[in-house]
Amino acid sequence: MKLLLKRKFKGETYTIGDLYIDGVFFCNTLEDTVRLLPLLCPDTPQGIGCRCKEKVYARTAIPCGTYKITMAHSPRFKRVLPYLHDVPHFLGILIHSGTTNADSAGCILVGKNTIKGKVTESRATSDRLNAILSKEKDITIEIV
Repeated sequence: MKLLLKRKFKGETYTIGDLYIDGVFFCNTLEDTVRLLPLLCPDTPQGIGCRCKEKVYARTAIPCGTYKITMAHSPRFKRVLPYLHDVPHFLGILIHSGTTNADSAGCILVGKNTIKGKVTESRATSDRLNAILSKEKDITIEIV
C-alpha cells in the first residue's frame, strides 16, 4: 500500500497537506513548519547532537522522502498507530490525531482542514486510517 502526502501550504508555524491512499484522496494533514535540514552528520545517528542543523525540536516537519510504515504501539497514546521508520533527524514519528501544530511535535496529524491552521474530525479520521493500515503488511509513505 502506498500513501502519498502532498504538502500544499507551508505557513510560518504549520504545514497543510493532502493524504492519498493508493492514489485516492483520503484526508488533509497538519504538520509543523517545514525547515531546511542538512544531511546527517556522519557520526550522529538520526542527527542527534548535530550542531549544523536548523531543526527546532517539536516544531519542525519531517523531511520530504519515502518512508516505511508499520503499525506499532505508542506508549504515549496507549494505542497502535502508524510509525514512520528511518526519518533523518527524527525519532518516534507517528501519524495520529490532533487539532493544531502544537499537537504535532514533528508527527503527521490527520483530519479535515476546515479551519485555517487546524484539522477537525481528527480522531475519527485517525481511527479510519488505522483500520485501513492495520490490514496491510507492506506500507510506504512518500512526502512531497
